[in-house]
Amino acid sequence: MTALVAGRPAPPEQRPELGRRDSATRLLSLRATAARLILGLLIALGLAFLAVPVVSLLFYASPTTLLAKLAGPLGRQALTLSLTTTLAALIITVATGTPMAWWLAKHDFPGRRLVDVGLQLTIVLPASVAGLGLLLVFGRSGLLGGALGYAGIQIPFTAIAVVLAQAFTAVALYVSSARQAFEAVDDQLIAASRTLGVSVWRTFWRVVLPLAAPGVLTGMALGWARALGEFGATLVFAGNLPGRTQTMPLAIYVALESDLTTAVAVAVLLLAVALIPLLLVQYAGHRLTGATSRRIASPDRNTAHQESA
Repeated sequence: MTALVAGRPAPPEQRPELGRRDSATRLLSLRATAARLILGLLIALGLAFLAVPVVSLLFYASPTTLLAKLAGPLGRQALTLSLTTTLAALIITVATGTPMAWWLAKHDFPGRRLVDVGLQLTIVLPASVAGLGLLLVFGRSGLLGGALGYAGIQIPFTAIAVVLAQAFTAVALYVSSARQAFEAVDDQLIAASRTLGVSVWRTFWRVVLPLAAPGVLTGMALGWARALGEFGATLVFAGNLPGRTQTMPLAIYVALESDLTTAVAVAVLLLAVALIPLLLVQYAGHRLTGATSRRIASPDRNTAHQESA
């Protein structure tokens, strides 16, 4: 059949190659639509899997009932102990983790990969294993138990053990986040500060830390939340003594045996205590990023001159 009839193009139904092209286009469009639907379904299922258990806690009982349950000694003691121990654990985490994160981010040395693997191992290490390891170090028959006992210091099954267990599980998370933040700081900015005569210590506080502040704050929030939810290592190393070593996760475990509503009330409280700092850190991180950008755009030359003098 000729492609032209009386000097005009043949109609689409008389051009089979055009029909095949339209069929292939429709097939590709259908496949793309099906792929988007499947992808959307998977995302919706994932979000529902994460959100529904949390929402179920909030709607299990009325706020009045939950507050009444929290007024008992179990909730008050667990909250006070958790806040106190996690604050101490956070101080230990930041004090030891910040130099470690900076060291890993800006220095190359033999055994660096081994250190990386060790830090990652502490993240995936089962909590009960971590608690047993701490007990073998600080227990009466542990590596340091004899020296500590001779000095009259007892760590296992005390609040100190709670702090150490929480810090052990939080350090690696903090180091991972802070390290990425330090790696993102341009080395040229550090070199420029040093050429102006600013000391290494002041460069870190005035240049590096403000630029890395969002990542450092995120690491602090993640580490603190991890310490707040620590269960297994605390149970093995510090026990479950009400008012002494019973943190909020342990209080939930105990309450499940007798009063489900009390367990839910403590769980909601733990959720709120963990969520509020995360929101504050996100807000502070955005504010610090904007303030640091403005500071770099208009540097304070007088400060640099005074430091060099």
